[in-house]
Amino acid sequence: MDASIDQGLRTFMLGVYTKLTYGIALSGVLAFAAGTWDPLTQLIFGTPLYYVVAFAPIALIFGSMFFMKNPSPTGSAILYWAIVTFVGLGLGVYFYMASNSISTQTAGGISQSLNYMTIAKAFFITASSFGALSLWGYTTKRDLSAIGSFAIMALWALVAVSLIYMVLPMMGVMQPSSGMEWLISGGFALLSAVLVAWQTQELKEGYYQLSHDGRSLAVMTNWGALNFFIMFVNMFRFVLMLLASRE
Repeated sequence: MDASIDQGLRTFMLGVYTKLTYGIALSGVLAFAAGTWDPLTQLIFGTPLYYVVAFAPIALIFGSMFFMKNPSPTGSAILYWAIVTFVGLGLGVYFYMASNSISTQTAGGISQSLNYMTIAKAFFITASSFGALSLWGYTTKRDLSAIGSFAIMALWALVAVSLIYMVLPMMGVMQPSSGMEWLISGGFALLSAVLVAWQTQELKEGYYQLSHDGRSLAVMTNWGALNFFIMFVNMFRFVLMLLASRE
C-alpha cells in the first residue's frame, strides 16, 4: 500500500473521530446546562419547546434525506452541529434527575434512579465499547457490508416500531410495557454497536475511493461523525437505562 495513502487514511479517520469527540463534548456541556441551570431547564422541560428538542433530530435526519441529495461540506457540518445541539439539550433530563436525586418510572413501569456516578459509568462503558467496536471494524478483513445492510434495515424498522409504540398508548389502543421498552432500547443499542464496526469499515473503503476529492472527503467526515454520534448516543442511553434501573 502507498505510504501516502495510508497516512492520508489515518489523517482522515482522525478527523472523523475528532469531530465526533467535539460533538460528544458539546452535547455533554449542553446536557449539563439544560439539566442544572434553572432558566434553561424551565425553558426546555417546562414548555412545548421540549417537543421541538425531542423531535428535531429525527426531523433533521429525514429532511436531509430528501433535501440534501448533493450536500456541501458546510451544509453537512451545519446539520451535524444542529443535531448534536438538540440531542445534547434533550439529554439534559438525565442531569436534571441526577442533580435533584429524582427517581422516576418509565411509561412501561421501569424504575430508574440516577446520580452523577451512574452517568459517568454509562459514559465510560459506552466509550470503551465504541472504541473496541470501531477498532475491530477498522482492522478486520471480513466484509461487513451484508451485516451492515441488514442492520440498517432493522434499525429503520425499529424506528417505525418505536414511533408506533409511542402513538398507540396515547390513543388508548395498548398499554405501555416494560418488556417492549427494553426490547426497543436494547435493539437500538445492539444495532448501533453492529453499525459502529460497519461504518468504520465503510469510511475506510470510502476514503480509498475518494482520496483525491477533498470536497467529498469533507462531506464524508461530517456524515461519518454524525452516524457515529447517533450510534454512540443510542448505546449510551441503553447502558444508562440498564444502570439506572439497578440503582
